[in-house]
Amino acid sequence: MKTQIRGGITAPKGFLAGGVHSGIKNAPILDLALVVSEQSGPIAGVFTTNQLPAAPVLVDRQKLRHRIGQAIIVNSGNANACTGAQGLRDAKEMATITAQHIELSAQQVFVGSTGIIGRPLALSCIRKALPTLVKRLSRRGHRQAAQAIMTTDTKPKEAAASCRIGNTLITIGGMAKGSGMIHPNMATMLAYLTTDIAIEAKALQHALTIAVNRSFNCVSVDGETSTNDTVLLLANGLAHNAPLTRRSTFFPAFQELLNHVCLSLALQICRDGEGLTKMVEILVQGAKSQQDAKWIANSIATSPLVKTAIFGEDPNWGRILAAMGQAGVALTSQTITLHFNDHPLLKNGEGLGPNAEQKIKTIMQKPEYRITITIGNGPGTAHLWTTDLTYDYVKINASYTT
Repeated sequence: MKTQIRGGITAPKGFLAGGVHSGIKNAPILDLALVVSEQSGPIAGVFTTNQLPAAPVLVDRQKLRHRIGQAIIVNSGNANACTGAQGLRDAKEMATITAQHIELSAQQVFVGSTGIIGRPLALSCIRKALPTLVKRLSRRGHRQAAQAIMTTDTKPKEAAASCRIGNTLITIGGMAKGSGMIHPNMATMLAYLTTDIAIEAKALQHALTIAVNRSFNCVSVDGETSTNDTVLLLANGLAHNAPLTRRSTFFPAFQELLNHVCLSLALQICRDGEGLTKMVEILVQGAKSQQDAKWIANSIATSPLVKTAIFGEDPNWGRILAAMGQAGVALTSQTITLHFNDHPLLKNGEGLGPNAEQKIKTIMQKPEYRITITIGNGPGTAHLWTTDLTYDYVKINASYTT
């Protein structure tokens, strides 16, 4: 049984965190976070699918081959992306100088950056701030760390939960940032997770990949994917359980706990989408395959016309069908049924008229609801969470660098 707990990324045993203002952003905004484990352990990662990955992503991918980590240093305000050879040197140096201050090998220090693309990283700010940041490390520093990785986010995003695996209490904690450029296959989001479980590195990577596909890769704010997207999961083994493998009896319980924490963070990201007023779950069922269902859900969730109709609280089901029709999946309109929450709007491809539309309009006034699309009798299902597209989204992104 899962129990929600406080403490974010420092909720598991043996983790410290902190945040500080380094000068990358204007004072007094926190812009540099550090998470450190008392003991090294296996680390897993999932990264952006963008073909122009930022320097921190390239550095972390290389480090991940060794599957051992103990610390994560993250700055906001500058993405260190599209910065060439100098950006790579800066990302490596960011790990090196952090390692020196906490007396670790640079190989065990992972890095992250988020913010404006194309500008050199102010490494001097990070170097100057590190002594203060190290002094601030504590179990209570999780909130400051979560605040320090924010960009256009309006609030920090944290989650933690625990459960008994066998006779051992296991905890997973995490923090995330993300508000815009959010889309399946990773987005402009950073998520960092910790756990005190003892687990084999390959099993940890397998679990994280599954959890990401069921959480962070199921949210879409604007259909954009970023250069910096990273999810890292660090385990230190301080729960002192018998080490898990994929074949362990208790591995499914750990997977469920990890899925739960990741989904909590993913939905916090979706709810904080830039300028949003609505969050909507798109559920597609009855498809011939899961892949067909995913394509249809994605086409609906990313359609600007659907998203603006959600913003306008307009029950224009024609926009949903049009988005479905361009998903590249064979469809027959006569088999399509559409519900908003439990109320039907379309049955067997035909609209149910003004009375039904009025009921749906009332549902669309709620901040959160579900759209269920049944397209046949097949086994394929998929869901995505999406948001509306608002005037404020345009305002935020029209002047992001200024």
